[in-house]
Amino acid sequence: MRPLSVFTLCMTLVAALAVAASAQQSATIDNEGEARAALIEAQQQGAAARQRAETLERQAAEAGAAADRTAQQAAAAAARIQETQAAIVERQANIRLIDQQREALRARLAERQLPVMRLTGALERFSRRPMALSLLRPGSLSDTVHMRALLDTMLPEVKRRTASLRSEIDRSKALKAQAESALASLQQEQSELGRRRQSLAALETQQRLALRSASGSADREAERALALAEQARDLDALTEDLGRAGALRQQLMQLPGPVMRPANPALSQVITADAPSPSASASNAPAFILPVQGRLVTGFGASTPGQPVSRGIALATGSAAQAIAPAAGRVAFAGPYRGYGSIIIIDHGEGWISLVTGLSQIDVHVGETLVAGSPLGLAGTGRPVVSLELRHNGEAVNPLDFAKVQ
Repeated sequence: MRPLSVFTLCMTLVAALAVAASAQQSATIDNEGEARAALIEAQQQGAAARQRAETLERQAAEAGAAADRTAQQAAAAAARIQETQAAIVERQANIRLIDQQREALRARLAERQLPVMRLTGALERFSRRPMALSLLRPGSLSDTVHMRALLDTMLPEVKRRTASLRSEIDRSKALKAQAESALASLQQEQSELGRRRQSLAALETQQRLALRSASGSADREAERALALAEQARDLDALTEDLGRAGALRQQLMQLPGPVMRPANPALSQVITADAPSPSASASNAPAFILPVQGRLVTGFGASTPGQPVSRGIALATGSAAQAIAPAAGRVAFAGPYRGYGSIIIIDHGEGWISLVTGLSQIDVHVGETLVAGSPLGLAGTGRPVVSLELRHNGEAVNPLDFAKVQ
C-alpha cells in the first residue's frame, strides 16, 4: 500500500499549493528580482536605522537638559520605528520568495502528476486482486514466472523514479514551515511597530506640554508663515521668502544684547554687528539623511513629458511610513500648500533649506527646533511617494550628493 500513500501525499500537496499567495506579502513586490532587491535593501536600511537609533539613545542618555533629552528620545523612537518597518519589508519579501518557490514546486508536480496517478491507479487495482485469483488466471506457468520477473524488475524502478517525488514533498514541507515562521515573525514585527508608535506618541505629547509656555511666539511665527504661503506665487517664492526670514532671524540672534548707558556718552563708540555673508560653497552642508526608507523613483533633474524638471528626488515607500527630519533645523513651514498637499520646510541654517512633501500626517509645528532624525509625520497609505528637495542659498541641489549612506 506504499504507492497509495505516495498518491495521497501528492494529491494533498497539490491541493495545498493551489492556495493563493499569502495576503501579508508586500503589494509593491511583483517578481522574484524585486523581492530579492527589496530583501537586501530592507536589511541595509534596517541596519542603518538600528545604528542611528543606538547613537540617538546614547546621546539622549548623555543630554543634560530635559528638552534635549526628550528630542533625542523622540528621534531615537522614530529610528526604531523605521528599523521595525524595514524588518516588516524584509519579512514580506522573504514570504514572497517562499511563495514563488512553492509555486514553482507546484508547477513541477503538476507536470508529473498524471503519470504518477496512472501508475498508482494500476498498482491499486493490482493490490485489490486476491492472490488466489491471480494463481487461477489462465495461462502457462511460464507466463506466471515472466509476470513475477517483470514485477521484480518494475518495483525497484518505480521506487527510483518516485524518490525525487518524495524529495519534492519533503521540500514542500520545509517551505511550508519556513512560510509559517516568516508569517509569525511578520506578525511579531507588526505588534512591535504598534508598541513603538505608542511610545513615540507619548514622547511627542511630552514635548508639546514642555513647549506650551512658548506657544505664543510659535503661534505668531506660524501665522506669518501662513501669510507668506498665501502671498507666494509658487513654492520657489515661498522657500525664498522663508529663507530670507530665517537669515534675518539668525542676524538678529547674533546682535549684542542691551548695554548700560556709559558714564560719558560723548566718548562712547557705536559698534555694529556685521551680517554674516552667505557661503558660496557647499562645504558647510550638514550631513543629511533621507526622510523615509524606500526606493528611488525620480532622480534630481529628471524630465517627464508634461511635467517640470524635478528639483529634488522622490522615494516610493511603504504604507504609513515614518518620516524624519533630514538634518537638524527649525520648522519654517508645516501644513498644506496648493498643489503639493501637506509639506514641511525646515531651515537648517547657513542658507540650507529642505522641503519634504507627500505626507498624510504632520507631527511638527512652525518654530519647532528639530534634531537630525526627529519625527516629522507619516506617509500616506497604499503606495505613497515622498519627495525631498534641498536648497542652498535659494539654488536647488541634488540631495543624494549630501545624503549619508543609510
